[in-house]
Amino acid sequence: MWLKIENLSVSYGMIKALNNISFELKQGEIVTLIGANGAGKTTVLNTISGLIKPNQGTIIFNQKNILNFAAHKIAGLGIAHVPEGRKPFPNLSVYENLRLGAYLSNDKDFITQGLSKVFKSFPRLHERIKQPAGTLSGGELQMLAMARGLVSQPNLLMLDEPSMGLSPILVNEIFNIIKDINSSGTSILLVEQNANMALNIASRAYVLETGKITLEGNACDLLNDPRVKSAYLGE
Repeated sequence: MWLKIENLSVSYGMIKALNNISFELKQGEIVTLIGANGAGKTTVLNTISGLIKPNQGTIIFNQKNILNFAAHKIAGLGIAHVPEGRKPFPNLSVYENLRLGAYLSNDKDFITQGLSKVFKSFPRLHERIKQPAGTLSGGELQMLAMARGLVSQPNLLMLDEPSMGLSPILVNEIFNIIKDINSSGTSILLVEQNANMALNIASRAYVLETGKITLEGNACDLLNDPRVKSAYLGE
């Protein structure tokens, strides 16, 4: 497997955030993690990207165990993490925010290529290239956050709650962009509370409940699973 998580456990003091979870993502897939607030979804992403050190487990990415790698080393392997909350540098321009997404590279041609790809996916950002990021709308800020992660042309893009706080029209737009990004060859690990949208674009899915994976399978199967419908789809 391209990304393989095995027996991963994470604790915050006495609180066990992840309890011996295992899952995998094949190259080219969209895999989604769904679950309620506090289920451990964000902790999974933070652990993969090296921001949190686990109590136990292995994280294999492209045949390397990256468990003890520093966060910048993990980013350098081609894993980009777009955290929840967008978090732009508000006083910097859209361009400057995007340029920071490729901070690990000194290759001007590579950066130019990355920016060109980003502006094809997010033409609205090109229109606002000189505008301070702090003046963007909520939807534009989410686009900027995703674009900043894509400038480095990652192999794996990890997205944490990309639809949070957006109107239904913008949610549809963001999810269409996620599908386009995936169709261009980028694998995606998606954490999302909007289970219906996530399951509709994913190949496979895992359900997290209080730090444990309780269900897994093809996304379309989970979309029709009565337990998922009852708990996460409002049916």
